[in-house]
Amino acid sequence: MSRAEGTELIHEVFSGSGKVAVYGVGYVGLSLVAVYLRKGLRVIGVDINEGRLKAIREGRLWFNELEIKEALQKGLSEGRLELTADGVNASRNSLIKVITVPVDIDWFRREYSFHSLKAVSKGVGEGLKEGDLVILESSVPPGTTLGVVRPALEEASGLIAGEGFHLAYSPERVYVGRAVKDIEVNYPKVVGGVNEASLKLASEFYRRIAEKGVIEMSSTTAAEFEKLAEGVYRDVNIALANELALTSMALGVDFYEVREAANSQPYSHIHLPGPGVGGYCIPLYPYFLMKPALSKGHVMRLTQLAREINEGMPYEVIRLAEGLRAKAGINPKKTKVTVLGAAFRGDIDDTRLSPTHDIVALLKARAYRKIVVHDPLVRKDEVLDDLGAELTDNLRKALGGSELVIIATKHSAYRELGIKDIINYSGKEPVIIDAVNVIKKDTSYSKYLALGVGK
Repeated sequence: MSRAEGTELIHEVFSGSGKVAVYGVGYVGLSLVAVYLRKGLRVIGVDINEGRLKAIREGRLWFNELEIKEALQKGLSEGRLELTADGVNASRNSLIKVITVPVDIDWFRREYSFHSLKAVSKGVGEGLKEGDLVILESSVPPGTTLGVVRPALEEASGLIAGEGFHLAYSPERVYVGRAVKDIEVNYPKVVGGVNEASLKLASEFYRRIAEKGVIEMSSTTAAEFEKLAEGVYRDVNIALANELALTSMALGVDFYEVREAANSQPYSHIHLPGPGVGGYCIPLYPYFLMKPALSKGHVMRLTQLAREINEGMPYEVIRLAEGLRAKAGINPKKTKVTVLGAAFRGDIDDTRLSPTHDIVALLKARAYRKIVVHDPLVRKDEVLDDLGAELTDNLRKALGGSELVIIATKHSAYRELGIKDIINYSGKEPVIIDAVNVIKKDTSYSKYLALGVGK
């Protein structure tokens, strides 16, 4: 494996004589494709979803980030970007293969499987050549690179990782909505390799991508664990914020006032509360750690409790709404409900595992029949379709005639919205629950509650 001894492979890729294949062109994969194109590389985007590939070719992206759109358009026009569903051929025609395919999740059972990851790894392996570099970027349970990806690659290729080809793990570290900047500027790249040569080669690749350089880990498992630790840290701290917010309401104080004062102390970093934790990252990472830990006889009690608190927040929002609804004498069967926000976080259009889905499902279970969800950015959501909730970007239409309004997403579009505006749009005096503390407060309005603000 002569190429393995130096950086010839990296030189070939950055000189344009070699290509990088990215497997999975969803949010993360497409962000990586864009960054590589911005660095002047030739890229193959691989995905089994032909509709997605067609949408990319036609410039019909499903999320908003200008840098990504511009890079893809330029890459296609210059012939530096190829899109294909043939993973084997893409592997044959590339020197570096970056896998971003997620672990399969059964969210209702809180279980995961490696079916998709194994299938992609097999395809990569069938086209793998001696000296190639394979990098796994998906967030995965510790041990996945060595225990799942490595054997699939070796069996399909007949080559040995660390001898016939290089294998490394480097977790994506992106925040939806600013992915390009995160990859290129904001964070160093964390890298682990199956051996020293794999580590050094992957590190050399990423040093030319990330301005803040590379953090080399002792193993792929340590690098996998690092990514999950970031997410669990946030999940636990959000759970603490949610608990403090609910306690503030019980005690009749304003959590946000308390938080601002508390965070003036340099060792206090209290997060913001909300109706739950969404996205395809933070809600899943605890399970990626808890199950392997339990298999070794260790129970992650704090992590498990944090998950229970955060997964219970949609119920808390409904509890607040039902309390005010009952006082107002509103009949659920005859009431129009408006939920403001479908995305799991403000100012993005990503609805994956959004708390809004749980809120709508709980409303349905409580006999509410007419539910409209407003979002200024989201155009389509299959979960809301399945739940029978109408989705619109017309605020007046969404609020018209509504007697119960729940603000579930902290979109900037809602910041200038006041209770009087909601009343005017509604034509009624609706019950209003602000679960993200985004609209203008008015605690004098008896049918209004904000999560964390006690009366």
